[in-house]
Amino acid sequence: MNTNNSINAFKEAQNLIPGGVNSPVRAFKSVGTTPIFIKEGRGGTLVDIDDNVYVDYVQSWGPLIFGHRDESIETAVIEAVKHGLSFGAPTIAETELAKEVVSIFESIDKIRFVSSGTEAVMSAIRLARGYTKRDDIIKFEGCYHGHSDSLLVQAGSGAATFGNPSSPGVPADFTKHTLLAKYNDIRSVEKCFEQSDSIACIIIEPIAGNMGLVPADKEFLAQLRELCDKHGTLLIFDEVMSGFRATLYGAESITGTTPDIITLGKVIGGGMPVGAFGARAEIMAELSPEGPVYQAGTLSGNPVAMAAGLASISKIKANAPVYKTLQARATRLVEGMKEAAAKYGISLMVNVRGSMFGFFFNDKKVSNFDDALKSDLKMFAAFHGAMLEEGYYFACSQFETGFISTATTDTMIEDTINASERVFKKICNG
Repeated sequence: MNTNNSINAFKEAQNLIPGGVNSPVRAFKSVGTTPIFIKEGRGGTLVDIDDNVYVDYVQSWGPLIFGHRDESIETAVIEAVKHGLSFGAPTIAETELAKEVVSIFESIDKIRFVSSGTEAVMSAIRLARGYTKRDDIIKFEGCYHGHSDSLLVQAGSGAATFGNPSSPGVPADFTKHTLLAKYNDIRSVEKCFEQSDSIACIIIEPIAGNMGLVPADKEFLAQLRELCDKHGTLLIFDEVMSGFRATLYGAESITGTTPDIITLGKVIGGGMPVGAFGARAEIMAELSPEGPVYQAGTLSGNPVAMAAGLASISKIKANAPVYKTLQARATRLVEGMKEAAAKYGISLMVNVRGSMFGFFFNDKKVSNFDDALKSDLKMFAAFHGAMLEEGYYFACSQFETGFISTATTDTMIEDTINASERVFKKICNG
């Protein structure tokens, strides 16, 4: 496969953009190759600037549930653009999209739109602190909630400890109120409450997608709910990645645990930059201009993004049974790859939630970030590079999640499984 144009494009980008990319994972450092520069998306595929075609299992990291260039979403965006790109003023589209989301999530009475998942989480935590009049928060190792300062903390052993910054440029004072716990380990959370009586919220990805796909145990989430109720702490579900991907009605509908605040993104933008956070009315009433907790954004509720989101969510609601098909295809993909790997003595641990899938080169079940870190990263890098050569575009990190779109056909799935068997054979034979 010729990728000379991508190689040259990356060299040029590195002269002008730090690392040659505008989001670090795109640099392909963890898989040791040169990133592919994309020219076009077509349904379930990507086309690079060398005209190579790939079956796309990233789907812009989640938002494209109907694949690239879905006709209804594209039409909505084009029509919105004809009326203007941005107004910095209210539009009916904001209310219409809010109606759709509120009608779907039982725990959301009101919602505020922002421009990214990072902004949604940052705002939700500020709201939780303002509502509870407390400062401390609990987050979990391996859960990524955007790059805001208070959430960029160094993951420790999983025991309750106050966080230290994991990035230069983040003062320790900004993270001293962040406590760390281990995913799916309730005792580590209890230790946090033993250390602090000023915990405003627990924030968790109920279906973690940033340590690979690692769903939280139902019992663990129920225990979190009990601890929050006991201590007057709010529970935040970060569903920026999993919202409308794992299920139509949110993680609360499949886990049985109701959060106090939910953050959303990805799919509700239909491919445009959008985030949101919502909660019951009494919590949202603390938000300016109703209440004292300030949050604002010039591009919040951008009319083009709202149009894309409204088209996306409306289409999802009208085609709700498609989740069964997506889950069946995701399951077939990872189970087929697992069987192919087993033929060559390679252990593969797999997970599926709706249209989300994940796999680890690991011989033990992955329940938290410590488990994920024990995966064979060299094997993943070899697999990723070889599958790219075969024409299959997977997330370029062991610690990311894959996505199926409605444009991902059964034939694509079977071809991917067959290609993975060829790749496993090649890896084992050197």
